[in-house]
Amino acid sequence: MRDNTSREASNVVKEMINKAITKKFDVKNMISISRTIRIADLGCSVGPNTFIAMQNVIAVVEKKYYSQVLPSEKLEFQMFFNDHISNDFNTLFASLPVDRQYFVAGVPGSFYELLFPSSSLQFVHSAYALHWLSKVPKKLLDKKSLAWNKGKIHYIGASDEVRNACAAQFEKDMENFLNARSKEIIAGGMMVLIMVGLPDDFQPSETSTGVTFNFLESSLMDMVNAMSH
Repeated sequence: MRDNTSREASNVVKEMINKAITKKFDVKNMISISRTIRIADLGCSVGPNTFIAMQNVIAVVEKKYYSQVLPSEKLEFQMFFNDHISNDFNTLFASLPVDRQYFVAGVPGSFYELLFPSSSLQFVHSAYALHWLSKVPKKLLDKKSLAWNKGKIHYIGASDEVRNACAAQFEKDMENFLNARSKEIIAGGMMVLIMVGLPDDFQPSETSTGVTFNFLESSLMDMVNAMSH
C-alpha cells in the first residue's frame, strides 16, 4: 500500500508524531501494566517505509521513558505488521533490519475488522492506507443504478452518484476501523493516522494521482476496445 509518496508523507509528519508522543503518550501507565510496548502498523506493505516509521516511534517512546522513569530494566517492544492476506509477508520479513531492537509478528487481515485481543495494543500507526475502501460499493457494479461506473476505474471525473456511493462506503469503513481500534488499544494508548486529503475547493482530477488514473483508465479502455473489434 505504500510508495515514495507515503515516505514523503511520513517525513512531513514525523515531527508532529514526535511531539504528540512526547506530550500525550502515557508511558508511565503503559509500564505499570507491562514492560513490553506493543505497536501495530496497519497497512504495512513490504517495507522499508514501515521499518523507518516504526523505528522512529520506538526512539521517541524510549526517549520519553528514560526521561521520566528511573528504569530498573529496559523496555521491550513487540511489533505487529498488518496487511491483507495477499501481502508479500515473505519479502517483508526477509528485509527486516538486522539491527532491529524489537520482536516481530505478522498479522494478516483487513484493518476494517478486529485484528487483536481487547486492550492489547499501546500504539497503532497507519500511513497512506485508509484511503482504500474495504470493497467496491454495490451501486457501482449495478447496471441499473445511477451510480454504475461504466467505463471508469475510479471516482475521478465520475458522476455525483458515484462519488456519493464511495463516500458512503468510506464512512462505513471508518466507523468499523475506529470501533475495532477502540477495543484493541488500552487506556492511555495512542493512534497515529496519516491519510490522504484535499481542500474543499481542490478537485481530485487536479492531483498527480488523478492524472495518473485518467491516463491508466484511457489506456485500459483502448485495450478493451481493440480486443472487442
